[in-house]
Amino acid sequence: MQYRPLGRTGLRVSSLVLGTDNLANPTPEAESLAILDAAVAGGINLIDTSNSYAGGEAERLIGKWLHQRQRRDDVLIATKVFYPTGPGVNERGLSRNHVVKACEDSLRRLGTDYIDLYQTHRPDPDTPIEETLAALDLLVRQGKVRYIGTSTSPAWQLAQAQHVSSALGLAHFVSEQSPYNLLERRIENELVPACQRYGLALFTWSPMAMGMLAGRYAVGDAPAQDSRAAMRGGIYAERVTERGIAVGAQFAALARVHGQDPAQLAYLWVKDQAGVTAPIIGPRTLAQLQQALPVADMVLADEVRVACDGLVAPGGVAASFFNSAAWMRWKRV
Repeated sequence: MQYRPLGRTGLRVSSLVLGTDNLANPTPEAESLAILDAAVAGGINLIDTSNSYAGGEAERLIGKWLHQRQRRDDVLIATKVFYPTGPGVNERGLSRNHVVKACEDSLRRLGTDYIDLYQTHRPDPDTPIEETLAALDLLVRQGKVRYIGTSTSPAWQLAQAQHVSSALGLAHFVSEQSPYNLLERRIENELVPACQRYGLALFTWSPMAMGMLAGRYAVGDAPAQDSRAAMRGGIYAERVTERGIAVGAQFAALARVHGQDPAQLAYLWVKDQAGVTAPIIGPRTLAQLQQALPVADMVLADEVRVACDGLVAPGGVAASFFNSAAWMRWKRV
């Protein structure tokens, strides 16, 4: 396993991150705990979750695992705040009120005294960035949070946040988490350079493009029943496009020509792109995790990189994964 700097902090994180959106939804508890065991045994030291995953059940399962295995000092826990946690009008967003309460709730579910990396799950256009940063800074000063980060933010807001933190003497964001895969390369245009300029770690979600890059879909056919598009629908199904499916089939064929598994090559392509700290792998089964772990020790060949650029040009897009980001104008491609 390779380990890379967590931005400008003194920490180092594994070149693969374990995403937990499938824990408890649909992965059953026993297999979820087995996935956590195998990930850490394989060298992964950063576990990414959210208070919105399975309505908080993912955090509870991670907390149970931490308590049973006594591994708190061996891993970094990253979680998020933004999405609704109840029916109340103020039980959502990035206000001081919600950020502080959501953090307390996450700490309780995780059964820990601190969160290593606390991330804003989406930008909140209704709350001044100064208020959000002040709330996060308070949590850092209280020792409840070690570092802060963002997810699915525009490059301009990352730059704004860095300047506000410097001007007001507040904690700085150290990382950003964005959608990124061969079908969705738009972060290369501004977000990646911004992270490099400000020294932010960059974690990327959906590296397999919901299985399109593994060739799991066919144009005109309904998604497989065990696919996320079929099980969750909505924004997940919207990301599966005809063009994405077609390019995914070409990518899978390219991988096999080069003697590689398409899913592994999808992870590897992201892992070895400029500016990327680590892709977030989100296995639904233990077998999927075991398939992904060897990628940490692989290196993307230059000829394969060039061939992939021929499928989707740098900065281009074949399937939009920003459809859950209100700030991004998008259309089906």
